[in-house]
Amino acid sequence: VQLVESGGGLAQAGGSLRLSCVVSGFTFEQYAVGWFRQAPGKEREAVACSSVDGSVHYTDSMKGRTTIYVNNAENAVILHMNNLKPEDTGVYTCAAKARLALFSCPGFEVFTSRGVGTQVTVSS
Repeated sequence: VQLVESGGGLAQAGGSLRLSCVVSGFTFEQYAVGWFRQAPGKEREAVACSSVDGSVHYTDSMKGRTTIYVNNAENAVILHMNNLKPEDTGVYTCAAKARLALFSCPGFEVFTSRGVGTQVTVSS
């Protein structure tokens, strides 16, 4: 199982970013995938998650500004973020867990396979 993030970088406040988590070694019917972020000096928090049953879930702070979806053509879980704010700055990491049906986004510790992360910096 491997996960590789890309798409991070520098963005202006109010702008958008598309993060990609390309996976190998499993299918999205077998594994749930989540996006998490860690801002400087803060604990890692969930952003959005995709369940094995196809449902998606967002944390309250990101609802309305974030879309997560599976792109089967790219074998990736995509995270679209709109109306970016400086407080969205951080390292964004995707992670996966086998046979996990979700009703909400659990904590990062639940996901046992993880990427190395991609840096997102939002300037004001």
